[in-house]
Amino acid sequence: MWNYSKKVMDHFLHPRNVGEIKNPDGFGEVGSLACGDALRLTFKLDKNGHIKEVKFKTFGCASAIASSSALTELLKGKTVEEAERITNKDIAKYLGGLPDAKMHCSVMGREALQEAIKNYRGEETSDKKILDGEVTCKCFGITEKEIKEAIRANGLTHVEEVTNFTKAGGGCELCHPRIKELIDEAKTEEQERKNRGNKPLTNLEKIALIQKVLDESIRPWLKQDGGDIELIDVDGDTVSVKLKGACAHCIASQHTMKQFVEKKLKNQVSPKLTVEEVK
Repeated sequence: MWNYSKKVMDHFLHPRNVGEIKNPDGFGEVGSLACGDALRLTFKLDKNGHIKEVKFKTFGCASAIASSSALTELLKGKTVEEAERITNKDIAKYLGGLPDAKMHCSVMGREALQEAIKNYRGEETSDKKILDGEVTCKCFGITEKEIKEAIRANGLTHVEEVTNFTKAGGGCELCHPRIKELIDEAKTEEQERKNRGNKPLTNLEKIALIQKVLDESIRPWLKQDGGDIELIDVDGDTVSVKLKGACAHCIASQHTMKQFVEKKLKNQVSPKLTVEEVK
């Protein structure tokens, strides 16, 4: 028997904002019936760009329903930029906590929100297996990228924790060795990040790291939509890049530059960096 908080039970028995908005500004759908959990999220903005209406439909357990309901309440009145900062931890905290084995329900809510925001911004995505890399857990269709994000966002250090947050490894367990490798990789990356924070990067080190982030974290995503990116110059904390292919003529290129490219470089290289596009 799960030890649910009173707030979880309230949102399970009396879920808020159930349904689907017609002609929404944002639409996101994650999970699958085959995996046991699925969530559809829709939202509508007012004339000032704030979320005035948000609804959900979910297939899943009490935690999935409660997490989805809580997410819709957290979203009301927020701008898209504010909504984007909501994490699965915020959902769980709003509910007074979730059992460890049910944390994946809050993660599913966060993923649905991300998809809805992408939809709102016109960032169409194709098959998750193509965008996010090969599936690591075949039992539940969980990709390597999803596992890495859960590890980094929640400080996971054991395979069991990864299973609680993502479901990965909860079936045949053949993916456990790879999950352990991903945990070790995340530890190494975090230590390297701390070391960089204690010791300033040389200019050559900074350029090499920027190029690595472009190659591994940014270019694969842009190529899915026929785009690409090239590093032109690094002058102090100013990074000059050139968008290529479909991205070069996209009306959302400035948004891509600031909300995707610059954010990735700030998070993985230095928060001081700014990115400029070279035409």
